[in-house]
Amino acid sequence: MLQISVEDSEIGPGEAHRWHLVPLTGADGPAPRRMTGYNQAKHFTVAQYAQSVDDPIRSYVAASFELAGPVDLDALAGALLELVRRHEVLRAVYQPLAGDLGCEVLTPDEVALKHVYGGPLETPAQVTAHLQEAFREVDTLSWPLITMGAVVRTGSTTVWFSCDHLVTDGLSTAIAINDIATAYRDLTATAAATAPAPATAPATATAPDTTDGTAPQPGPGSYLEFSRTQRRANRAMRADDARLDHWRAFRDRNGGLFPRFPLDLGVRPGKLYAPVTSTERLLTGRQTEDFGAVCRALDGRLSMGLLAGLALALREQGGPEVYRGLMPFNERGRGEYAESMGWFINTLPVEFPVGPRAGFGEVLAAAQEAYAQVRAHAAVHFVKAWKLLAPAEYASLRYWPHAVNFFSYIDCRRLPGADRHAAQRARMHVWVSGCNGILHWLHRTDEGLFVNTIHADTPQAAAVNRALLDGFARVLTEPLGR
Repeated sequence: MLQISVEDSEIGPGEAHRWHLVPLTGADGPAPRRMTGYNQAKHFTVAQYAQSVDDPIRSYVAASFELAGPVDLDALAGALLELVRRHEVLRAVYQPLAGDLGCEVLTPDEVALKHVYGGPLETPAQVTAHLQEAFREVDTLSWPLITMGAVVRTGSTTVWFSCDHLVTDGLSTAIAINDIATAYRDLTATAAATAPAPATAPATATAPDTTDGTAPQPGPGSYLEFSRTQRRANRAMRADDARLDHWRAFRDRNGGLFPRFPLDLGVRPGKLYAPVTSTERLLTGRQTEDFGAVCRALDGRLSMGLLAGLALALREQGGPEVYRGLMPFNERGRGEYAESMGWFINTLPVEFPVGPRAGFGEVLAAAQEAYAQVRAHAAVHFVKAWKLLAPAEYASLRYWPHAVNFFSYIDCRRLPGADRHAAQRARMHVWVSGCNGILHWLHRTDEGLFVNTIHADTPQAAAVNRALLDGFARVLTEPLGR
């Protein structure tokens, strides 16, 4: 699965179809009854404030993938509905509480899809414009928080969906692609065994018929249940709690909880800039394999080798001799939440020395040790630590206070359904309306190591980003000897 902007994705012309999620309860809005995740509560509060001052901060996490052959629109509608029925977080109706966020969850039988035919999209530019508009329809403060559709051609179909970050993360994107593709395959197989598929999609897709006595397969664990358990574990935590010692020490050494990106990007404090997005390959598939072998020979992980390489590249560009950054940590584990949609991400501080004469092996060892310390403190969520250790900043900040140093890596080969990603042309599309720094999302596919970048639209940020990525690629290839 490649992470790339929709503008850079080559999606062919076709017929536009949309499926809008609608409730079947007829209620104006259920009262909140359940608590939500830490990330969700902060994200929703930020969106509320932004709306109140008429300064909305918009974003989406979207995806697209291909279905080969003529499409069965009934089966596709059923597969999209099955995604929503399977994941509770997509059926939740969110409502603000005093200083927090609650929700009520619609049952699987209380949701349906309404089909809308959008007409022909005759050029790639029209497809891009259509998807840009559709992806941006999701709104943190409005239900539903997912929008879905397809671009249908004679021999293939591009399926797409877009979510607000409130209900998703990067791994959720792969989970959703796999769920839709698997459900579509099962439904078309069933249709082929019974009767020819109808030529058009129904106006409303409802729950699949189970009158044959078979029960629907149980879904994965609920993100909302996970969040409730996490909140209960931290309910009694106070600012002097020993579990916050790691965060407290990092804050004191760093001068705050948000480590600054160490190079000057030419951005003004308090200002968001238009985002510039790009995706490029840093290493081929073979080079990535060889780099992983180098890391293993040094008793390190490939991911930590990438972190060490980035720290060295920053140092070469004039960065500090101590790397400080934030990194996302997947909280799903391998149990009931392994294939659950939701914002299962904790953000943790990582810190290690990058001495002026330190080589790759030394920095890798330091990064590896720092990561072990991070894992030992992963039970404390960043949002909880932020609220307790910097309450005034927590209450006032609508987005990151400055350009933040951030490291993210995911091995897409290990994601659910990864064996079909190449054939599906699976893509994740991430967009934000404004940016005050540089964000790099490193991700590995069978084709190699890629980086998706979003940076503030300033000449200096563009120059720094180019020099940093070029230097990073050199650091990664130097140990390969070619």
